[in-house]
Amino acid sequence: MDLIVAGNWKMNMTLPEGREFLNDLKDYLSGKTIQSQLILGVPFIHLGESQGVKESGIYLAAQNCSQYSSGAYTGEVSAAQVESTGSEYVILGHSERRQYFGDSDHVINQKIREALSNNLRPIFCVGELLQERQNGNQENVVNLQLENGLNGISESEMEKIIIAYEPVWAIGTGETASPEQAEEMHASIRKRLGSLYTEDVAQKTPILYGGSVKPDNAKDIFGQPNVNGGLIGGASLKLDSYTELIRIAEELA
Repeated sequence: MDLIVAGNWKMNMTLPEGREFLNDLKDYLSGKTIQSQLILGVPFIHLGESQGVKESGIYLAAQNCSQYSSGAYTGEVSAAQVESTGSEYVILGHSERRQYFGDSDHVINQKIREALSNNLRPIFCVGELLQERQNGNQENVVNLQLENGLNGISESEMEKIIIAYEPVWAIGTGETASPEQAEEMHASIRKRLGSLYTEDVAQKTPILYGGSVKPDNAKDIFGQPNVNGGLIGGASLKLDSYTELIRIAEELA
């Protein structure tokens, strides 16, 4: 499958800054044939730009959505509202949502269901803490997150879901899993998907690596058999580094 170069701007980029970045990215892509799938997870204020960038092959994703469809939930944004902007993706279960905002596996499962019911494609994040890895418990932790997060999700719905493996100890720390560590966990995730669904579902589900992906390590990580691209944080905030990641993905295509 084609590699996915997905960015996550997190709580960065004002409206003018985001527009400038997207316009410059459109200029970079102009006249190029890109096989990779380009997704940018942006703050809600930027989602209105979705229609203007799709023609360049750029897809915007919300970084979260509510588990509720509508109602008196001040400050929340529903999946239907995200979908109404023309966006097609939403990042759910990111470790920062789990850590800072209390998103449990149950809540994440509700959000995935809500996203799917509104024709959004979830980018479902899973990953272990440093202590869990030091204890050798990373596969059990991630398997449980997969089982709980995908509870009640059908085989046909899995066709819309992207998994992102993010070792929490490597997010924003400058640390990164070795290519071998990334491959080991991605293979484990694919194996678990095969047991939860079918081998066909497991092989067709894209699994991204998210943990301090940068141009200097992307080729080795993206080149692993079970790694289908990256969910990229800081390197997606700078045009030169994001476009270099696109170039690397195209080289590996």
